[in-house]
This record gives sequence, C-alpha cells and structure tokens, in this order.
Amino acid sequence: MEKSLDSHGRWRKKIVAFRVSEEEARIIDDRVALSGLTKQEYIIRRLCEKEIVVNGNPKVYIALKNRLNDVYEELKRITGAGEVDDVLLEVIELIGITMNGMKEDKNNE
Repeated sequence: MEKSLDSHGRWRKKIVAFRVSEEEARIIDDRVALSGLTKQEYIIRRLCEKEIVVNGNPKVYIALKNRLNDVYEELKRITGAGEVDDVLLEVIELIGITMNGMKEDKNNE
C-alpha cells in the first residue's frame, strides 16, 4: 500500500480498519458518494468532527443523479407509507441537504 501525506505534510502510515453491517456499509457508501470525497478522507473528517463541504463537480452530480434515480424507483415500489425504511429516509434527507447546499453556493457566486 502506498503511503500518503495528510494536509499538514505528515505521513499517514497507520492503518485503521473495522467491520460494518451491509446496511451500515450502504449508508457510508451513499454519504461518501454524495460528498465527492474519497472514503478515507470522508471518514477521517467525520471522526475528527470536521465540516464536510461538498463542491459541485461531475462526480457529485452523477452520484446525486444515481441516488435520486434509486430513490425514485424505491418510492414507485412502495405501496404504503409504512414500508419506508429508515435508511431510505436518511438518504432522501442527505440528498436534500446536499442539493440545498449546492443551491446556496450557486446563489452566493
């Protein structure tokens, strides 16, 4: 594995690994994709309580489009409000927050 430097020029040579459930992995993957960061950088920022700033770029827009399509297909499948799982609601909320943040950035330019 290749060594890398952090934002202060220090070598990152420690490995941190942990196990998660399928559902937790899906949540992490969704959040990482919508952030536009690497999984490593996203997890480091979250654990160090640093703000996650999403910058609009093609990678983020594609992730948003794909997740919105997944949400749309899931919502079409649902016949009653009682079938909506917590993970889907969390993804919908995260997409909304991301889209609103990108909209605010566009208005500030």
